[in-house]
Amino acid sequence: MSDTLRIGLVSISDRASSGVYEDKGLPALTEWFGAALRSPWQAETRLIPDEQAVIEATLIELCDLAGCHLVLTTGGTGPAPRDVTPEATLAVAHKVMPGFGEQMRQIGLAFVPTAILSRQVGVIRGQSLILNLPGQPKAIRETLEGARNPDGSIRVPGIFAAVPYCIDLIGGPYIETDESVVKAFRPKSAQRNPIQSAS
Repeated sequence: MSDTLRIGLVSISDRASSGVYEDKGLPALTEWFGAALRSPWQAETRLIPDEQAVIEATLIELCDLAGCHLVLTTGGTGPAPRDVTPEATLAVAHKVMPGFGEQMRQIGLAFVPTAILSRQVGVIRGQSLILNLPGQPKAIRETLEGARNPDGSIRVPGIFAAVPYCIDLIGGPYIETDESVVKAFRPKSAQRNPIQSAS
């Protein structure tokens, strides 16, 4: 098995996918992973409209054909009629991971009361973890890293702290993070020697 983490990044927006405005979600995610990961990774990116059938087909393709261990969507999780990302995600799921959605809303509530309007979900399809993220770059970063106190300590843990161990458990590669961005949590029995940084 390859040690390279394959990440599917899916930005879901009618207007961005039709060229009305520039997509901000994919660049924000790519930049975040560039800073957060110390182990090898590569991304498969998709920019698609808010169409449930298209979202479902994209998620299935990234999990089953492209072999992505982790698939992150951005956009389409609110209560508006065109927001169907959670429905599409649940439709392709083999297992639902409710803790991710609960934690994403907890993080959001540390910043805005409207976070309760988000319907983000986390699921597993085969050996892939699929997570729905918010659409704005600032909210994407906060969701992954968590909410911090003024001194920089973590007030509400971000969801990515749990992702590497989840990927371990479903048969994916071992993920090392830059702890200054986000510290991966694993039980001691699941930890390996950390990658030596280049001198």
